[in-house]
Amino acid sequence: MHSIYNKEDNQRLIERIRKINSSSKPAWGKLDAAGMLFHLQEPIRVSLGEINTKQGLLGKLLGKMALKEVLSDKPFKKGVPTSDEFKPKSSYELDSEKEKLLNIVSSLCNIDQNRIGKNPHPFFGLLSPGEWGIITWKHIDHHLTQFGV
Repeated sequence: MHSIYNKEDNQRLIERIRKINSSSKPAWGKLDAAGMLFHLQEPIRVSLGEINTKQGLLGKLLGKMALKEVLSDKPFKKGVPTSDEFKPKSSYELDSEKEKLLNIVSSLCNIDQNRIGKNPHPFFGLLSPGEWGIITWKHIDHHLTQFGV
């Protein structure tokens, strides 16, 4: 299983992120490239304890069941609703968001994993560092695939 904390998996994502540019268009969904790059940073910031979220009612009811699917080898499904906490709140500048995402992703392969997972994901609740690593990799992969890279 791929993980954002694995150096090789991490480096492959970085190479793909670098390919996003102003002409990158989504094959599905509503986000533009800059909004997508912003969106990818937010759950990582939750995992690092930089953003505080609470697990919502729907997550408390369905989160653990959905987590099994998310942690499987299957790719994320298209059109899954986005937590409000992770939706872009305005328009963003592509190069700035790309640089921020590259910095945060590259930092994760060297991070002390004891720092990860103190705050709950708004849908899945508390996650182990290993679960965050898989979900983060799959989330980034999903959106880079959405944008054809």
